[in-house]
Amino acid sequence: MPNTITTFAGLTPSRTLFQRLRLSLSTYQDGSGQLTATAEKTLPGWRDFERSVAFVFGGRAQENKAIFDVVVPDADAPGRLIGISCKMRSTLKETMQKNFVTLELSNSAGQFWNAIRERGLHEQNYREHPSLVASAILERVRLWHEAASNTSVGNVDLSRSFFLTLSWDLRSGQYQLHQFRHILPDSNVLTWSFPDSFRKGEHIPGRRLVGFYQNHKLLERYGQSGGQLKYYPLTKDAIWQSELFTLEPLLDNDASKNILLAKIQSYFPGLWEQTSI
Repeated sequence: MPNTITTFAGLTPSRTLFQRLRLSLSTYQDGSGQLTATAEKTLPGWRDFERSVAFVFGGRAQENKAIFDVVVPDADAPGRLIGISCKMRSTLKETMQKNFVTLELSNSAGQFWNAIRERGLHEQNYREHPSLVASAILERVRLWHEAASNTSVGNVDLSRSFFLTLSWDLRSGQYQLHQFRHILPDSNVLTWSFPDSFRKGEHIPGRRLVGFYQNHKLLERYGQSGGQLKYYPLTKDAIWQSELFTLEPLLDNDASKNILLAKIQSYFPGLWEQTSI
């Protein structure tokens, strides 16, 4: 981990803060994690990541369709919040090889199509106007963010909010965190196209909108296969990044092998035994 770390949720980041997040994620190996590793072991999933971030930063995991997955009270401005968009994907190997992080920003296909139609486009002609489609989509995302902002009807300080990504690799068991500003690029600085493809010699008209900055694919939108909007920021543009890390091994004891039973016995002493037949 770098010796000098910039801002982390408007707080002063430290080795201790990073270690607390790592330890919180490690607890989900006990059978309570969303992801299954072995018959006896689980791993943290995206919801576990959100809850860990909320716990460590003293915030609240919203657990809904809100723009920000976690909101943290701003100590410098009572009543104001700092927003954190948590993104977790098993793409660490790709990140290490290609030096970018994969973020899925949204899959609101219906709202994106509405924004495109408001520009006078439709399913038959939108491929002829990639820049206009991109402008419509990014403007819609900007309006979502603005709605949550303290400058509008919300109470989130967008200038201090950010993306926090957790990339991981199952085979190596390694993880890495990256922090990026919660600001998407202006569509006008990117080069947009619907690249065609070929399958078994057959020409297939492009359905995937791609935005390049110089030679790097920075944004991508799948308009007719889920509506996902994906963002690929370069690791060199991260505000902060952690070292590669692994989860802390659990102690080999009975409680870690059957966490559900341990919780029942802890919360309701004696009642489980009374259910014995």
